[in-house]
Amino acid sequence: MWPFFAGAAFAIAVLVAPTAQADSVPAARPAVATHPAVAHKGAIASAYPLASEAGQEILKEGGNAFDAAVAVSAALAVVEPSSSGLGGGGFYLLHRQSDGFETMVDAREKAPGHASRDMYLDKAGNEIANASTNGPLSAAIPGEPAAFEYLARKYGKLPLKQSLQPAIRLAREGFPLYLRLQFAIKAKREILARSPDAAKAFLTADGNAPEIGAIIKQPELANTLEAIAAQGAKGFYEGRVAENLVAGVRAGGGIWTLEDLKNYRVAERKPLVGEYHGARIVTASPPSSGGIAVIDSLNILDGFDLRAADSATRKHFIIEAMRRAYRDRAIFLGDPDFIKMPLQQLMSVDYAAGQRSSIRADKAMPSDLLPGIESEPKGMNTTHFSVLDAAGNRAAVTITVNLFFGNGYMPAGTGVLLNNEMDDFSTKPGTPNVFGLIGNTANSIAPNKRSLSSMSPTFVETPKGMMIIGVSTNVGDISQVLLGTLNYVDGMNAADIVKYPHYHHQYLPDEVDYEQGALSEAEIKELQAKGHKLKLLGRQWGNMQVITWDFASGRVEAASDPRGEGEGLVY
Repeated sequence: MWPFFAGAAFAIAVLVAPTAQADSVPAARPAVATHPAVAHKGAIASAYPLASEAGQEILKEGGNAFDAAVAVSAALAVVEPSSSGLGGGGFYLLHRQSDGFETMVDAREKAPGHASRDMYLDKAGNEIANASTNGPLSAAIPGEPAAFEYLARKYGKLPLKQSLQPAIRLAREGFPLYLRLQFAIKAKREILARSPDAAKAFLTADGNAPEIGAIIKQPELANTLEAIAAQGAKGFYEGRVAENLVAGVRAGGGIWTLEDLKNYRVAERKPLVGEYHGARIVTASPPSSGGIAVIDSLNILDGFDLRAADSATRKHFIIEAMRRAYRDRAIFLGDPDFIKMPLQQLMSVDYAAGQRSSIRADKAMPSDLLPGIESEPKGMNTTHFSVLDAAGNRAAVTITVNLFFGNGYMPAGTGVLLNNEMDDFSTKPGTPNVFGLIGNTANSIAPNKRSLSSMSPTFVETPKGMMIIGVSTNVGDISQVLLGTLNYVDGMNAADIVKYPHYHHQYLPDEVDYEQGALSEAEIKELQAKGHKLKLLGRQWGNMQVITWDFASGRVEAASDPRGEGEGLVY
């Protein structure tokens, strides 16, 4: 688990005029009901104010929520480079209000064409230290630039060039360094120093982090953004930028080819839809593991009367649901283009009833008693934003480069920091990645495969209102979206949802991580008496971005996690 500043989250909800009917992807069923337009022009919650303002600028210029999603993503690549960027990828969960059409644009990174299952193991079959996290060999093929063009062309109203202008301006003119980004630079200073272009962009001449308020300019990143603005995805995946990317990666020991870049495509996937206490849950589908785990957990909890339970028992039930959902994540889930997954089973109420039957109110079940991972064959940096426009269109977007600044390597002449998403594959079944998450052969490395992700952008709609939610903590994405959903259904407002103290269980290691204030002394004693191993983390973590819309009053709230430096705008 990483501290709150290791990730960022952004949430944007935008209400706009109807857009063209999407092609090729079947629409999910329409929303619960048709609602009047909100009493505002838009709402945006993201991890940094300049990114929220970039989305607001595009909305004011006539863009819709999907145009704003492009603007916020690109701006975050500039002002929050530790958490996302052109060298990364993510998931764009979209809802078009005019016809209820919902889709997920999958811009997850892909393994290079020359990747192989055991590429991070030595001859004895042991993991090579840091091979999947440091240096160009750890980088998958980015997806975010392809998503920019796709969203603008298929769902937006404005030209891509217009939506990218705020980010280009921020990269060219610069922005003042802030505390959380300075911390990230200090934490990754030695890694950044190994890459001359990264060092030039983020370190002083003597190799240290700049002072707070120093202006961070990224002219080469501005040039790359301008190439995308002028040529669309080809400006990144072909031509000068692509050649520089491949040359830099291969010079650093990586295996990218020009064909890898040229052949990258986003995929549209039908979101997962569940129900909990009358709320309709629309969430990310694989290769995200988040949506399945959230729905699985809610189905398990639906059989308990959480409101009648005392606080310790309520948290005990939620922890036990997390344990089982994360166990299923580890065993069954991966890239849907490569493996078959029992999604309907995992989402069924009968399956949840079976899982629930093994939960005792008085005792925790040790994870090693659940059928688990066989050894044979056996985030930290993420950001989320939410957008709602005046027409009711909405976007929940979670994007990432994995660890602080990805792998810290910037190919010369590009301004692009590379991800280290190859670590999100199961490099060896049963062996944890840098976040302690384990995986099975379903998530093993293969050429052109997308790695499993915990990113969980989600919509929650009840007869009374709607919430757009997402968070950036990597492994904690699922548990925090689960807690946020439970709190919203119970009537909590946006500001209280984002500041709610977090607790988390991920199957293995078999422990409950919690923030200061998440558990009372009485709850700690009772949970320990039930057999839970508790671990107080010495810092807060998470960076949740939430927008809520009350249908009766038309009131919209946008809240950014107080653990971070983000901003929620309603105007």
